[in-house]
Amino acid sequence: MDSMLFGSFPKASSITPGGSGLKSKTSRRNCCTVSGQSFESDPGAYDSKSIWNNVKNVLDAFYRFSRPHTVIGTALSIISVSLLAPEKLADFSPLFFTGVLEAVVAAFFMNIYIVGLNQLTDIDIDKVNKPYLPLASGEYSVRTGVIIVASFSILSFWLGWVVGSWPLFWALFISFVLGTAYSINLPLLRWKRFAMIAAMCILAVRAVIVQIAFFLHVQMHVFKRPAVLSRALIFATAFMSFFSVVIALFKDVPDIDGDKIYGIQTFTVHLGQKRVFWICISLLEMAYGVAVLVGAASPCVWSKVVTVLGHVFLASLLWIRAKSVDLNSKAAITSFYMFIWKLFYAEYFLIPLVR
Repeated sequence: MDSMLFGSFPKASSITPGGSGLKSKTSRRNCCTVSGQSFESDPGAYDSKSIWNNVKNVLDAFYRFSRPHTVIGTALSIISVSLLAPEKLADFSPLFFTGVLEAVVAAFFMNIYIVGLNQLTDIDIDKVNKPYLPLASGEYSVRTGVIIVASFSILSFWLGWVVGSWPLFWALFISFVLGTAYSINLPLLRWKRFAMIAAMCILAVRAVIVQIAFFLHVQMHVFKRPAVLSRALIFATAFMSFFSVVIALFKDVPDIDGDKIYGIQTFTVHLGQKRVFWICISLLEMAYGVAVLVGAASPCVWSKVVTVLGHVFLASLLWIRAKSVDLNSKAAITSFYMFIWKLFYAEYFLIPLVR
């Protein structure tokens, strides 16, 4: 573990007794003279390449640690529900964009805390299910993970406090509490062990907190208007409740092996991969069916056309892709899980068009 922090020592065989493994200054000068190159330029070129490779490795490790599909989902959801608050063109002011940016950055910091804490408490499980994650692979030590997680949680609360928006602060606080209770291994906690409670945690954050709290952040803090629950916001909350349940169920489908070994009682462990897979598809198709009805009932013609056709297209795409998945292949199931996240992203482009 510590060796990952300090690097590795040279092999003993590379240094021979009596210094025979080390070139003298004279021999090094002779080599440079024969090659016609300056000896002093070589270390600089090597160091430059080494530094660049180190930077790429650091960024790549943090990218995987941050679980980017969740970060993208969080950012899109906040931007989407924020777009429900403006009532006229003049509302799209620098103040509006600043308020949205504050919410996105604060939520990004909290997202890193939540996914990072989950990895810290799941290192052994991830060695089976997700060996490419930095903590499971050994690229990060536990100490490094703790520092990252603690730093981002502090940054999130600090920004929420500085902004002075109570809806934003409470969104961060509730997400922090539920994210901690979901993962941390303490008495009465680590709720991810219990399938129903785990699903409720994800539903509460993704479907309710993100939709309502971040909308109220823009509505009340940025625009200084009274709290209202518009038709589009109610639809977004209801639809994303279905989607959040599906994500909560489906995320465990490719992870059945590690969950069985470590006693994580997911629905997939209880019911099997195939049954949970098709339950998730059925729930999403039901959600798209309701979305089509909501779109058809819109008094706005352009909204009716776009939302109905958009949801029909996504529902058809989901069904065609689901029929072709090989449920005996973990890679295929994992790929389909990421496809569900893409459908999740796509929905946030349709939500602001619901009128």
